[in-house]
Amino acid sequence: MSPYGPRWKQHRKFALMTLRDFGVGKRSLEGKVNEEANALVQEVLSQNGQPFDLKIMTQNAVCNIICSIVFGDRFEYGDPDFLRLIRLLNTTFEGKETVIDHLSAIHTVFRHLDFSGTSLVGKAVKMFQALQEFCGEQIEKHRMTFDPNDIRDFIDAFLLEQQRAEDERARANFSDKQLKEVLIDLFLAGTETTANTIRWALLYMMVNPEVQEKVHQEIDSVLGQTPPSYAQRSLLPYTTATLAEVQRIKPIGPLSVPHAASRDTTLNGYNIPQETWILVNLWSVHMDPKLFPEPNQFQPERFLDQDGNFVKHEALIPFGIGHRVCLGEQLAKMELFMLFLSLMQRFTFHLPEGAPEPSMLGSYAIFSFVNPPFPFELCALPRE
Repeated sequence: MSPYGPRWKQHRKFALMTLRDFGVGKRSLEGKVNEEANALVQEVLSQNGQPFDLKIMTQNAVCNIICSIVFGDRFEYGDPDFLRLIRLLNTTFEGKETVIDHLSAIHTVFRHLDFSGTSLVGKAVKMFQALQEFCGEQIEKHRMTFDPNDIRDFIDAFLLEQQRAEDERARANFSDKQLKEVLIDLFLAGTETTANTIRWALLYMMVNPEVQEKVHQEIDSVLGQTPPSYAQRSLLPYTTATLAEVQRIKPIGPLSVPHAASRDTTLNGYNIPQETWILVNLWSVHMDPKLFPEPNQFQPERFLDQDGNFVKHEALIPFGIGHRVCLGEQLAKMELFMLFLSLMQRFTFHLPEGAPEPSMLGSYAIFSFVNPPFPFELCALPRE
């Protein structure tokens, strides 16, 4: 949400190049995603077919993939540092204490009101300070073992840029404070979003068993029990279409993230002053009946042609569009496909016996910008 300008462009370019260097969009990242997919499968197996909530498991898997890129290694799920990170991320997305931080999205007058001393602000400040402290500890660990000839991960790449800085302005652009903010952005934007998309996908499988059966049949015919590969997505058009339909009908960021008018402008007769916050309604595009007939119906077939091949739709924009399109789009697509495929290959999912019909509305709140499903339990039966 930083202003669109030279610093934003510089960090956007650096982040994209660095993520690409560490495998995003390449097969070199697939091993890390597969490692977490296998760990997730084992966690699900340990439930022995009994009802459970998948939320923390999916968060663990997705967060650990980001950890492997940012910190150079994954955490064991019981590691105290990892549990601390997950707890902080959950507090960020679920705690009402963050409301004050986003009030200016409603009206700019809130930018000028003093909420200091309130319990809400106190908790919000402590939460972000704790996240910054966690990232600061990881940065210092890297600095102690930093070798400019052996760049291990995202933090090392940033430290190298610090070392290369030739003037005060360049050093200010690549300060430790800036690195902490970038790391927090990567975790906040990359964990809850992908984890919740997987939860939505499994929820739709349970309430649409005929779709789940078609996905199983396709996986069995193409893969059997061989380990999945991201390169095989072209051979699994129905599975790919199912994930596309999940992202259409339940975009995780329905209003994207706040943007701002770069200059005074007029749109459809409305005057929009420069720097006015703008929320882009992605949901309205995905639910437009002119673009997607019967938009409230879950229909993976809308992304298939008459020969059963997957067809991209230009109006499917869960990652946004334009200069601020999601930085981690390629990473998220690989994670979603590999984690969903691994789970569907090994399990059949159904609602616990006697459980009420789950809500399909989602628990979206404008103050967190994320649209997760309401809490639900499921049963996972191993497939032979």
